Amino acid sequence: MALKDNIQEALKRALKQQRVEVATLRLLLSEIRNAEIAQQKPADDNKVLDVIAKEVKRRRESIEAFKKGNRSDLVAQEEAELAVLMSYLPKQMSRADIIAAARQAIEAIGAKGPSDKGKVMSQLMPQLKGKADGKEVSDIVSELLATS
Repeated sequence: MALKDNIQEALKRALKQQRVEVATLRLLLSEIRNAEIAQQKPADDNKVLDVIAKEVKRRRESIEAFKKGNRSDLVAQEEAELAVLMSYLPKQMSRADIIAAARQAIEAIGAKGPSDKGKVMSQLMPQLKGKADGKEVSDIVSELLATS
């Protein structure tokens, strides 16, 4: 069963259970439909993962902003939505795994310093797609290139 079908089945189950999950899955399916319309073809699993990752990023940014604004009620709502979205992403890589992958990419490219970050990121991100947060990968690559 395709990832999109799994999400639709989960929506049906959630309709009977939790409101946050229902709202989040409806929004996610809407975003997937928008992506399908934009590319004028059905979304494959990679495109669905892109949409989910984009929504996860939005939730994380919102959580950060709401924490700064002292809005714990909205933080809780966003965290609940984030948990639902994260359940559809592949298992996230640990920091150590990301560091190992980044070191391999740096060696493969022969990167010497921070000016090579773009080259490293362009090779690394397709490998880590959906498995690691782009901001965290970027921070790790910056750290590694700063010390090399």
